[in-house]
Amino acid sequence: MASKDTSPTAPVLVIGLGRFGTAVARSLVRLGHEVLAVDESPAIAQKYASDFTHVVAADTTDTEALQQIGAEQFHRAVVGIGTDIEASVLTVLGLAELGVKEIWAKAVSGKHAMILERVGATHVVRPETSMGERVAHLVSGTMTDFIEFDDGFAIARTRAPREACGQELGQSVLRSKYGVTVVGVKTRGQDFTYAQADTLVHRGDELIVSGPTVKVEKFCAMTADR
Repeated sequence: MASKDTSPTAPVLVIGLGRFGTAVARSLVRLGHEVLAVDESPAIAQKYASDFTHVVAADTTDTEALQQIGAEQFHRAVVGIGTDIEASVLTVLGLAELGVKEIWAKAVSGKHAMILERVGATHVVRPETSMGERVAHLVSGTMTDFIEFDDGFAIARTRAPREACGQELGQSVLRSKYGVTVVGVKTRGQDFTYAQADTLVHRGDELIVSGPTVKVEKFCAMTADR
């Protein structure tokens, strides 16, 4: 199924078919990937047998079991095991020992995340924490969407500030003034357009802005009462 394919649509190994792992696997299939889905429970493997390219039941804490399913042939793997921390850590360790280059792993706590990184996970995901932070930003009413990345960078969708309305983006100099970059503008009833220096901002428009998280948050907060 796989031979260290590193292309954007390369096959992906997904281990742990709980809600997180299943959602990731289904999304990967929609994006055109072949997916080898693995779960320790034969009943769960049987349940999803027709959903993914291949589905097998295996104890992935055992390196020999990982070799038997061909884990070393994959360039990318997702470990969706969350509640059983020991199984999560041993699975990531086994994948790393087999030479899997990109290992995405779900963590349920900060300490769990630290351990996963130390044993070989290249990307650690804390879905509950990330979603909680996102909802908090939306509830605050300063933005209608928010995504934060691990390196302190964020993208947000927010209302255009009053000072930018009626002007072209190049005239309003939002980047030099607030330290954020406007990457898109949406006028009600129209599609988003990529931001250009001559893009005219109207009252009621929404902006997609990016930049350091703190600056994005301050910019969006500034637009809340405008």
